[in-house]
Order: sequence, then structure tokens, then C-alpha cells
Amino acid sequence: MAEDLHPTDPAARQLIERGRIEVEGRLVDASNVTLFCSIELDGVRANAVYKPVSGERPLWDFPDGTLAGREVATYLLSAASGLGSIPPTVLREGPFGEGMVQLWVETSDEELIDVRPPAEVPEDWRIVLHAHDRLGEPAVLAHADHPGIRDLAILDIIANNTDRKGGHILCGADGRVYGVDHGICLHAEPKLRTVLWGWIGDPLPEDAVDKLRALPEKLGGPLGEELSAHLTGPEIRAIADRAERLLAAGVFPEPGDDWRAIPWPLF
Repeated sequence: MAEDLHPTDPAARQLIERGRIEVEGRLVDASNVTLFCSIELDGVRANAVYKPVSGERPLWDFPDGTLAGREVATYLLSAASGLGSIPPTVLREGPFGEGMVQLWVETSDEELIDVRPPAEVPEDWRIVLHAHDRLGEPAVLAHADHPGIRDLAILDIIANNTDRKGGHILCGADGRVYGVDHGICLHAEPKLRTVLWGWIGDPLPEDAVDKLRALPEKLGGPLGEELSAHLTGPEIRAIADRAERLLAAGVFPEPGDDWRAIPWPLF
């Protein structure tokens, strides 16, 4: 049986870096090969997700590096900046070659994002989109006004996440909000596509402002060196540019008109 290993426990990073991986099944809804595994090191066991590079489908608009590398880079960015929470993620050898390995997060039943009739949206949720269902009835896309989701929204802006679906936001059994599936992030060109638009025009929280101010210096040091294994130079510089633009604006941005700002499907 897998241990109840908390994602913030230093042992979790050691486990996914060095543990023995045993594939137990495949997550068939994923667009690329995604394997559910158990992983063991020195008697400590947990579950993990393993995405081998050999199972990736090439994307014409992300020609550089690998999707696995971009997942790791987004984790490194999150961990170094303190923006958002991503389970420990590494690039390493596995049963099917090099790939991304990420600690599996146990989740609760709490809903954080949903499509509902307007009358059924909780008062403290943020509405993102008004639409109609298949029968023509009014429906809205909305998410909880939760600090963990808000931090992921800021991370998405800085990481230029082009695929933040509702299913990529997990409410952990520990009460924290985690983001997963970051394979198409960190392009140098604007590509932000997310379901987390609920704070448009709101001032950035002070703690996020402090973290954004510190980010360019970190990118010029050890963080930038780590990211260079997975990203191009222009992509790394673009992270600092996005942070500086967001700081200058001081508020959560609104979508532009030159690309579709919400992913499809939504979940």
C-alpha cells in the first residue's frame, strides 16, 4: 500500500528522483502516454504519474524541447517563486525511457470549478463565462474564490499556460489546491489559455507582488540555470518579461482578442 506522503515533504522529492518505478496502469483519457505507477525507495512507497518522452505526440507550435521537460520547468518555476502548488516533478529514466515523474496527489470531493445553471453557483464563486447548455438553457463556467486557485491563476500568467483545463486543478486531501498537466507552458509567444479568469481587473495580492518582484533575479541565477536544461534562452527571458508586465499593470489581466483565451474542452 502507498504511504501517505505529503507533497511538501522533502522525502517526496527524493522518492520520485531515485525510487524504483513499477507501472500499474495507463490513464486512457490523456492525450499523450500517461502511466499510473507505484514508486518505492528504502521502504517508503507512494503513487506517481510517469509520462515517457517516447509517448509524446509532437506539437508544431512547441517544437523545442519536450513536453516532459516543460512540466518539470513549470514545477521548478512554481517551487522557486512560491506561485501556485505543483506536486514534486522530475525528469528521469523510467521503464520506457526518460520521462516526467510526478507525485500522485490524493484528492477530496470538494468541487473547485464547474459548469452550472446560474442559480446554482455559490455566492462566493467567480464567474468566468456565460453560455448555454445543449438544451439552450443558461449555464455559467465558474470557480471557487480560493487563494490556492488565485495563485495558480498568477502562475498560469507567468508560465504562459496554454491549456489550464478544469480537470488540471486538484483539491488535495490536505486542503491545498494543486495544478497538474503543464506540458504546453512557457512558450516565448503569448499563448495564455485558462479557465481561471475570475479575477479580471482585481489588484494583485501583496504576497504575489513580492514573489513577482523577486523572480527576475532568480531567473538570472540558479533558477535560470535549471530551466536552461528544458527551455530556450528566449523562453526563459520571456518569463521575466511577463512578470515585469504583470507587476507594472498591478491587476489581473483580461484576455486578448488575438487568440482563444479558454481551452476546449473545459475539463
